[in-house]
Amino acid sequence: MFPPVDINDIREKLSYQFRPLQRSFQFWVRAIDIYTGYKVFQVKVNFERDVQKREALWERQHELAADKVYAMCADLGGFFLKIAQILGKPDLAPAAWVRRLVTLCDQAPATPFQTVKLMLENELGQGIDDVFDRFDMEPLGSASIAQVHKARLRGDKSDVVVKVQHPGVQDLMMTDLRNLQAFALYMQKTDIKFDLYSVTKEMEKQIGYEFDFKREAAAMECIRKFLYQNNRRAPVLVPRVIRDMVTRRVLVMEFIDGIPIMNLGDEIAKRGINPRGRAAAAAKQKILQSLTLAYGQMILKSGFFHADPHPGNILICKGSEVGLLDYGQVKDLPEPLRLGYANLVLAIADGDQLRAAESYRELGIETISNCENEQQELFRLATTMFDTKLPPGVTMLQPFSEESSIKKIGVQSFPEELFSVLRTVHLLRGLSVGLGINYSCAEQWRPIAEEALFQAGRLQGKDVKPRPKKRRSWRLFSRG
Repeated sequence: MFPPVDINDIREKLSYQFRPLQRSFQFWVRAIDIYTGYKVFQVKVNFERDVQKREALWERQHELAADKVYAMCADLGGFFLKIAQILGKPDLAPAAWVRRLVTLCDQAPATPFQTVKLMLENELGQGIDDVFDRFDMEPLGSASIAQVHKARLRGDKSDVVVKVQHPGVQDLMMTDLRNLQAFALYMQKTDIKFDLYSVTKEMEKQIGYEFDFKREAAAMECIRKFLYQNNRRAPVLVPRVIRDMVTRRVLVMEFIDGIPIMNLGDEIAKRGINPRGRAAAAAKQKILQSLTLAYGQMILKSGFFHADPHPGNILICKGSEVGLLDYGQVKDLPEPLRLGYANLVLAIADGDQLRAAESYRELGIETISNCENEQQELFRLATTMFDTKLPPGVTMLQPFSEESSIKKIGVQSFPEELFSVLRTVHLLRGLSVGLGINYSCAEQWRPIAEEALFQAGRLQGKDVKPRPKKRRSWRLFSRG
């Protein structure tokens, strides 16, 4: 006699097996719809001669596309929440996209508490009540890979944060990445002359690391130790890992009290501070200076750095102190690339076009020129890619514009390991635009780059240029 057939069990197993195919189908249908919408619109808008009407038409097209991109990222979740973090930046994406996507930073569906409880007890080998005196059932936030809960350990008076991985999320994210890689190959052969495929390969490598919380805990301790040892006062607060409370899928760390940087404007208004006054401007500058110093030291001095400074990972604490969270994405930059990038930082800070071109070759960035003034456009491309400062009057980069350097200087080959530096600089630029401050991270990093090259024997003392006593490199964007 045959055993009874559980129809629900079969349906669930089939659904699980076909889930990657369903996600792939949804992605391609939506991505093609968004892409072809823009291509058709580009043809239509050329028939409109009035500049103001054309701008209004572009804004309407961006709003339509923003709704579609938001729906795709929100519905699919997982890796597409990370895509929303990258695209939802004021300096890169259209304003309509930013308004829609910025709200997706920490809005991944939360794992039910009973599932969290079961995973915690399996991972830690103890009952949840045996480990924690208090455990908040509602998460503080839920992102693409994990969610975090506030709790208090037994016998302790301080609060901790418990990071718990979503079950089954790794396979789905890898499916999403493979689809994105295929789309990147198509885009770099048609619209964007940039080695996008290498970028997605580096993303695949980095995201793969994020599923190992033991690795994240080790990275957090390493960066915390480095910043605290190299400064009288660490420029950013790094959570302390709770020893013996870390597994591959669970991480317990110190709780840092603060507000998300995205809520800074509301907090300033709540405290009765003029958002355009001197006090608000000084607080914003201090926040950016702290982040810039920390990243300059990590990238150029150590080579080992936190590679995910999106707004959801940055807290503003008392006295405008900055807390830097989530060390799942870190990068250990090889020595040749660290020093090559230090050389490029000096070139950008000094406006040295020849040195910038030499640095590109040293870094292994292969380009092809589509213009006459190649060296000038290559320098513009270098500043666009690796500096936070925007040209006068510009508050958003337009990579699809015919005047963009990326259209005039094609990037045929881009080292995968440099993508984390590129992404970090662009996220810092997005923060600076959001705070209303235009500044050059290259200028701020100049002394750190000089020190790195000097210690490596590539820069003599006589070659170190004295810094001006007053460097006006922190400017508010025009409000007009």
